[in-house]
Amino acid sequence: MKKLFLSLALLLLGMLPTSCQNAPEADFAFTNVNIVDVEGGQILANQTVFIKDGKISLIVPSNEARLANTQTVRPGEGGYLMPGLAEMHAHIPGNQNMRLLEETLFLYLSNGITTIRGMLGQPYHLELKEKVATGEILGPRIYTSGPSLNGNSVTSVQQAEQMVRDQKKAGYDFMKLHPGLTLENFNAIVKTAKEVNMPFAGHVSIDVGIRNTLKAQYASIDHVDGYIEGLVPSSIRVNPNANGFFGLNFTKIADENLLDELVQLTVENEVWIVPTQAMMERWVGPEAPETLAQETEMKYMSPSTVDNWVRTKKQIIESPAYDAEQALQFNTLRRKIIQKLHAAGVGILLGSDAPQVFNVPGFSIQLELDAMVRSGMSPLEAIRAGTLNPALFFKAPHEFGAIKEGASADLILVRKNPLDNIAHLQDRAGVMVRGKWLSRQEIDNRLKEIAKNYGH
Repeated sequence: MKKLFLSLALLLLGMLPTSCQNAPEADFAFTNVNIVDVEGGQILANQTVFIKDGKISLIVPSNEARLANTQTVRPGEGGYLMPGLAEMHAHIPGNQNMRLLEETLFLYLSNGITTIRGMLGQPYHLELKEKVATGEILGPRIYTSGPSLNGNSVTSVQQAEQMVRDQKKAGYDFMKLHPGLTLENFNAIVKTAKEVNMPFAGHVSIDVGIRNTLKAQYASIDHVDGYIEGLVPSSIRVNPNANGFFGLNFTKIADENLLDELVQLTVENEVWIVPTQAMMERWVGPEAPETLAQETEMKYMSPSTVDNWVRTKKQIIESPAYDAEQALQFNTLRRKIIQKLHAAGVGILLGSDAPQVFNVPGFSIQLELDAMVRSGMSPLEAIRAGTLNPALFFKAPHEFGAIKEGASADLILVRKNPLDNIAHLQDRAGVMVRGKWLSRQEIDNRLKEIAKNYGH
């Protein structure tokens, strides 16, 4: 009799729909998606990705997946699922205007940016970081610097040492160095930072120079700062303070034969580079600021901000010393530097310096991805600069940056293969941040609200 009941039970189990058999515990499932494997550099076709408690819990071929009725299912319809992007040179509003703050964080999310590195920190950014991590505020994962260390804020060795220790104690992730530091104060910063294990990143001070900066082992040099100045032969006696905007004035006297030395120093000292090339092209390129002000994404910024951007660009291109041909040569040389650094194996990080002159948060990262490809990187390499590389940079490769079991569910679903064309990243079906799904419609509705706030 027992055998009869057992046989009957097994028969009934076999008659149950396959969706109820061995379905994994999950809150959400993407079905029939093609995974962009940034580590292997390939596409894993027809996969189902399960999400539980904000993390990727299981990845299986779709023909083996078992779905439960309690799960929210998002059919991928053959789309491409990739890791969320990191904006590695981001800015968070410096005041605590909550509406502006939430708008800025959402603009990043709207373009698939699920991690940001705030490059000009304030004390309240530490509180914001925690609120985002706990889900109290919707936004990308935040890493933040402390307030700027520069020629005005650091005026003595003692002050340098104290600022480093104070920022370490406060809990900032790293320090942001701006221009104006004397070599003596810079050395004090570096010495103390290494004593307390506090990373530092950012700009190159003229008195310090690119070679000393590289030897100091910056975590990252942003904007490719200092490299063009470093290409000026010592035989040419120039006033180093006459370098202009990131070395613009030295473009025509830069000797590319000196680049190999700088590249080798970068490699030896394991310094990462955040190019922000698209920002440079928009800021100093000859394109009329009034034209840039009409770009679609400008409606998500306040009119006063856009007007300020127009004035800022005009100050450069309407200056009697401005040379449009030199500006184009400047950006050509920068792309050559980026290409050579990348070819040598230097770690490249995706960053656009948003919000900055005509760089709207989120949207500017699409411009930067295009600039990376135009600088000699493949679409895969550009995507790695915004996914795998930031995770490696922060020593968190198991936490984010790739689609794998146990990683945070920070994901972008795009309709076409981004490895074929980097522009396909702009055709998003939705974004997931730590397990929360933002559909294309939800994103568009929120963007309309933001635009409406500014009269559009």
